[in-house]
Amino acid sequence: MSARLPTHLSVAALLRRVSDSGGMGMVRASGDPATGALLILMGEGRHMRAIERMRGLDDRDSMVACGPASGEERDVEEYWRARRARDPDLWVVELSVAGAERFVAETILSD
Repeated sequence: MSARLPTHLSVAALLRRVSDSGGMGMVRASGDPATGALLILMGEGRHMRAIERMRGLDDRDSMVACGPASGEERDVEEYWRARRARDPDLWVVELSVAGAERFVAETILSD
């Protein structure tokens, strides 16, 4: 059995930590509260990148880069909307904070 927190709790903790540090985060789409996949959008200005939580063969989570290589905001927007259309359980969270990947790693990937 996995010790992974339900997705809604992971998202709430991430948003709280980002807010407490002076950043902003918002849920662009909410999925299944317990087991939904998690896609994080991060960026500055017109460039964005996306990472997704993946479960490895060793039953540990990791964050994997995904989405279009262009990094253009509209391309990333199209990417997550297409993913969401195929997977209604997908959570999409956008973060605007310096060191966003660090917050994700410390909150989502910590054991």
